[in-house]
Amino acid sequence: MAESKTLRKPIFTKVDQLRPGTSGHTLTIKVVNTKMVLQKGRPDGPQVRQIRIAESLVGDETGMIIFTARNEQVDFMKEGATLTLRNAKIDMFKGSMRLAVDKWGRVEVAEPDSFQVKEDNNLSLIEYELINIVEE
Repeated sequence: MAESKTLRKPIFTKVDQLRPGTSGHTLTIKVVNTKMVLQKGRPDGPQVRQIRIAESLVGDETGMIIFTARNEQVDFMKEGATLTLRNAKIDMFKGSMRLAVDKWGRVEVAEPDSFQVKEDNNLSLIEYELINIVEE
C-alpha cells in the first residue's frame, strides 16, 4: 500500500507573468530594498510574541513587485539577497498587487545570481479595478 511518491520539479515563474488573484508561484527574486511597516510586541500573553511586517521591493530580470514579509520572513529581506519563494500568492492591496508567502509557502535563501533587476517594470504601480459582469 505504501507507494513511493516522486516529487515533481517546481515550475519557476517570472515576475512579469504574475496576475491578480493567482497563487502557487515559485520564483527566484533579488531584494532591491526593504521598509519596515509594522513592529509591535505583545508582552501580555504567556510568551512574548512580536509581530513584524515589512514591504520589500523584489524583482528579477523581467520586473519588480512589492513583497509583504511577515515575522520570520523579514529576516531574509536583506538588500541584494537572492531568495526563492515557494507557493507564493498575489494579494491585492488598495487596487495594486502584492506578493506574499503564507503558512503554506516558504522563503529560502538561494545561490547568489547574476541577473539585474529590471527596475522600469514595477507591477505594484499598476492599479487594478474589480468589475462585476452581469450576464443577461
